[in-house]
Amino acid sequence: MTRVRNSWARARRKELDDCLRACAVHSGKLVGDLDRRRTELAERLGSLLAAGGVSSTAHTVRAPALAGGVIALLKRAVKGAEAPPAEIDDALLDALLAVAEKALECGDEEELELALVVSDAVLAERRKSRAGWRLRAQTLDALDRDVEALEAYEQYLSLTDSDKFGLGPRIGVLRTVTGRERELLDLLKGQVPRAQEFAGGRRPATELWAEGLALHAAGDRPRAEPLLVGALLALAAGGATAGDRQDLLSQYMDLRTGTADDDPAALPLLTKAFALYAEQRRVRMRGPLADPTFGGVRWLSLGEFRNQIAGKSVCLISNSGRLGGSSMGSEIDAYDLVVRFDSYRIDPEHTGVRSDIHATGHKHGLNWDKPVMTRIVLGGKSNDWKYSLRNRLVPGAQECVGDESLRWPVRNVGKIGADRLSSAPTSGFNVLWLLDFLDVSPTLDLIGSDYYEGGASQVAGALTSDLTPGFAFADEKEWVMGRARSATGMRISLR
Repeated sequence: MTRVRNSWARARRKELDDCLRACAVHSGKLVGDLDRRRTELAERLGSLLAAGGVSSTAHTVRAPALAGGVIALLKRAVKGAEAPPAEIDDALLDALLAVAEKALECGDEEELELALVVSDAVLAERRKSRAGWRLRAQTLDALDRDVEALEAYEQYLSLTDSDKFGLGPRIGVLRTVTGRERELLDLLKGQVPRAQEFAGGRRPATELWAEGLALHAAGDRPRAEPLLVGALLALAAGGATAGDRQDLLSQYMDLRTGTADDDPAALPLLTKAFALYAEQRRVRMRGPLADPTFGGVRWLSLGEFRNQIAGKSVCLISNSGRLGGSSMGSEIDAYDLVVRFDSYRIDPEHTGVRSDIHATGHKHGLNWDKPVMTRIVLGGKSNDWKYSLRNRLVPGAQECVGDESLRWPVRNVGKIGADRLSSAPTSGFNVLWLLDFLDVSPTLDLIGSDYYEGGASQVAGALTSDLTPGFAFADEKEWVMGRARSATGMRISLR
């Protein structure tokens, strides 16, 4: 048993070494790249290689062959019984995960393959790494490998009690589309029994498809159908990407359009086939949406939000740890409007209990189910913001939601660029800036803010590290104090 365990340990060490070499290869390719995301990836790769003791110049000559070989090698990860002790220490693990995050953000196929190599190397030694499974799932999803991505997403959720990254909706999408596609293929298989003869992989799916198309064009549908459906079944069984499967499936359904005239008895089955196809296509493109009105929510524009707050006293409650012993709960609840942010935590004696407005970054998945009058969802990229709204808003949990005019106030309304605020503005600063800009509240107070110098007070499941890196707290603090009318104890007043 010891010999077997030592063999596994050596194999996994080799996987890690090969992963580091692949990272060194990619680091060499990024030299001189001006794309911001790749520059950041290069920085993460440099930190990783330093932690792993690998030179970024030692492996650049054989880059293409080595990278391809590493990807193939890591796909043969050792599986089986009890794993040997992990060889990746915490510092190296953090560096590996940081590389995978940035590679995933870059989004090109080569970077996605690198992210997959890294996540597999992490999971080879730490099979229960939540971050490893999450990154593997998101990378496979980005690579259009939906069946594998679904398995990885489910593995990730099985290891955590909190879906703080909001991955549940995406799992729902993949379950629906893969399930409906499977139902459709089973239906077609039942309609064309001979298709099974061609689905065993003896001939490439592309070859079957080409021959079937030629027969169909010649008007020989009885011989064409088994080949076409067989090609669809072969693609699904062979692990083809969702995009490849969908391309052929879409072409096949186009070919079936109008065929009910030839066989009216087949109309019910054809109708069912089109219904399954249409549902999985719709869900792939837009995600499942049980309640399109989200419980009758009203969408607020910038002007309508101004009217909602006009003439009312407003307090913005910080998520800082300093608030925990303030005993300000009753004072907070006495304001006309109470604004809270992201992963806020309620402690009645110190934080009060009212939440009238909840402002949250679209990537956060916490407190979206808490009832509020208005929810303002913030985000820099319009498409990502819309996706989060569609998949994270909880019907009935809010009366109003800010529309796109409220999506990114500091950047889009204030036109404050990176030259004046170097990093992404926090949720708190976005809303405080907006309220100051609108200038319709007789009282505008920021309560408990120390810019996380004393730690954070958050709902269970939130990570402090999610809140602090990347924000220009010093710049935001300078802006606030430059406009403050008074700053006493726990309260900073701008009006």
